[in-house]
Amino acid sequence: MKKFPNALVIMIGFIFLSAILTYIIPQGQYERITNPETNQVTVVPNSYKLVDAEPISIFKTMLSIPEGIVDRADLIALILLIGGCFYVIEKTGALKEGITYLTVKLKGKEEIVLILVSIIFLIAGALMGLQEEIIAMMPVLLYLTSRLGYNAFVAIAISFGSAILGASFSPINPFAVVIAQKETGLEFLSGSEFRLIIMFIAFVVWMFMIIRYANKNKIEKLVEKNELTEKVSIRSILILTLVGVAFVVLIIGMMKYNWGFNEMSAEFFALGILVGLIGKLGMNGTIETYIDGFKELVFAAMIVGFASSISIILKQGMIIDSIIYGLFKPMQYLPKSLAAISMMVSQSVLHFPVSSYSGQAILTMPILAPLSDLIGVSRQVCVLAYQYGAVMMDLIYPTQGALMAIIAIAGIPFDKWFKFIFKFTLVILSVGAIAIVVAVYIGI
Repeated sequence: MKKFPNALVIMIGFIFLSAILTYIIPQGQYERITNPETNQVTVVPNSYKLVDAEPISIFKTMLSIPEGIVDRADLIALILLIGGCFYVIEKTGALKEGITYLTVKLKGKEEIVLILVSIIFLIAGALMGLQEEIIAMMPVLLYLTSRLGYNAFVAIAISFGSAILGASFSPINPFAVVIAQKETGLEFLSGSEFRLIIMFIAFVVWMFMIIRYANKNKIEKLVEKNELTEKVSIRSILILTLVGVAFVVLIIGMMKYNWGFNEMSAEFFALGILVGLIGKLGMNGTIETYIDGFKELVFAAMIVGFASSISIILKQGMIIDSIIYGLFKPMQYLPKSLAAISMMVSQSVLHFPVSSYSGQAILTMPILAPLSDLIGVSRQVCVLAYQYGAVMMDLIYPTQGALMAIIAIAGIPFDKWFKFIFKFTLVILSVGAIAIVVAVYIGI
């Protein structure tokens, strides 16, 4: 029996498929204007036109791979430096000691742990669109779930899955709803009450599915030899406290000081050095452990870079706007509720080639806002259709670098992941679709 292609093979396949599409799909583009005050680029509605452009050659296709890696250099640095930091923390024994103590104390209450971890990631996803940062946390999460008697699918569902759910249904995700509302001329936080209610419902459904799956597919709990469970050492408490403080600083930095990937990388690199010294690894030992951590995550980092190449090819081949035009133009002839659902479905489809959901908001909202007015659907509903349709697809599309990196670390082939997550995603999308129909009828 042949093995299913690994994540990097899949990425290379989609890179070449993207290049082939530039020979098939007509090239076209919308006009764009730049706001001189904010430097924000906005699409001009009803300005689509066909253009003469060269399809992407084999040389440009190959060139897109290093270009994609360079384009995501800040994120790749984040993955390596945060991953190295957690590798150092793990080497000190503090994580294992803390997780072992926690799982022993909560024996028989495993479902509560799943809910608590999921809530943490749901909030992080809702507040700051947490996604790529989870790549470096996966070894820790896999260890936690193995101690609880759950498999790798559960580890990803409670972390990455919950974060994506939070990002999708959030009233304040700065990379999704905030950008989309700004592009459509809506007030910040407008419609928040409705979004919070739907997010709560979606999370309850999500947790029901996860717990049901987890209990049906339990594995033998991981037990360390000669493990001590009576207490956690002072050194480990200090290290774990520093990790907790680092995450608080991270949230403050992102929310108040607009931190990017480089600031996060710097913080966690410093944390790794400090933890290594406290954990008595020494300076040489700490750096050598960092290097081992880099080795573990190079594959995941490269997947993110290769995924970026797909977007580069589609943009250079000038077919992204043609795909948008083809998806959204027919909606003006549909009834209101059906048009709103079609918007969500089209946003879901479009997210396959447009891997950045913030970029997708900037691309589509200026086009869909006037179309919504024409159809008689509120712009708030238009934003809901984008949120629920686009962001949730990060759980299922192989063009998402973070997803592919995470399942690679967990040792899960994409075909098995797809089989697991498809039903979960479909159910949550159904919740979103029902919410959109309700929003149309109540006139939010």
